[in-house]
Amino acid sequence: MRKVIHFVHSSVDGYIEGPEGEFDWPAMGPELSAYSLALSERAGTLLYGRVVWGWMAGYWPTAESVSDDPHDLAFAPIWRATPKAVLSRTLTSAEHGARVVRAEDLAELKAGDGGDLLLMGGTEAAAALTDLGLVDEYQVVVHPVVLGGGRPVFAPGKSRIPLRLAETRAFDGRSVLLRYTV
Repeated sequence: MRKVIHFVHSSVDGYIEGPEGEFDWPAMGPELSAYSLALSERAGTLLYGRVVWGWMAGYWPTAESVSDDPHDLAFAPIWRATPKAVLSRTLTSAEHGARVVRAEDLAELKAGDGGDLLLMGGTEAAAALTDLGLVDEYQVVVHPVVLGGGRPVFAPGKSRIPLRLAETRAFDGRSVLLRYTV
C-alpha cells in the first residue's frame, strides 16, 4: 500500500504562512533543496489541497521563465512529469493533467500501485486526511523565523494522534526536519 506523506514548511511558532498569507520566509538552501527534490522524485503522486494547488498550478508550469533559482529549475520538470491529484470538495476538474479527488476517496488511490502520495503544504487538506486516518507520515521542516500569526501547520482535528519520531535532520545550518510516523 502506498503511504501518504505530509511534507510542510513551518515557522518556529507553528505557521505555514504569515498573517497576510505570506510565504516568502522558507529558505531553500542546497541541503534542504536536495532533500526536497529527492522526496519529490520518489513520489508516485504529488497531492495538494485546493488552495495550495492554485499556487502550484500558477507557478510551476512556467517556472523557468520567471526564476533562475537552482531549486526552482530542478523542481519544475519533476513537477510537470509527476502525476498530480487535488483534494477538493468544490473543484470538478484541474489543469496540468491533475485529477480531482475527495478526501473520502483517497483510500482507493492509496491502495493503488505506484510510489507514495506526497501531500505538499496545506492545512485543511492535511486535517481532512488526518481525521480520516489516511496520513502515514508527517515531515515538518521548521525554519528559523517567528511569524507571530497566520495559518497554523495543523488545523484543529477530531482527536489526538500519537506519533513516533522517526528522524530529525538539520539542513544548511538553519532548518530542521522533524519526521514522524503514525
